[in-house]
Amino acid sequence: MVFTPKYRRKVIYNQYRSSLGEIFRRLCSYKGVEIIEGHLMPDHVHMLVSIPPRISVSSFMGYLKGKSALMMFDKHANLKYKFGNRHFWAEGYYVSTVGLNEATIKNIYRSKGIIQWMISS
Repeated sequence: MVFTPKYRRKVIYNQYRSSLGEIFRRLCSYKGVEIIEGHLMPDHVHMLVSIPPRISVSSFMGYLKGKSALMMFDKHANLKYKFGNRHFWAEGYYVSTVGLNEATIKNIYRSKGIIQWMISS
């Protein structure tokens, strides 16, 4: 899945980057979602996750984007001046299902030189 901050602002760096990594790991663990790969770029997020069948992709994305935005604004009050109205993420997201080609997706992420923030055990 791929999603971006509102107005595709380049805000995912330094302390915001580490905060988002912690927040995503915590929120995913609450729902029983396994993060297989995750990459935080300055203006977007890539995540390869395993979502249990009982949770729809759209409900999980709503939960992840909504709760992470609230948690970011609580932790970093200065963000409200950049975004206002507590809208951290842009509307929409890109999701594709991965079947037997999971290893291929992992290799694509790694070969692009994208800095990795989470590797599952």
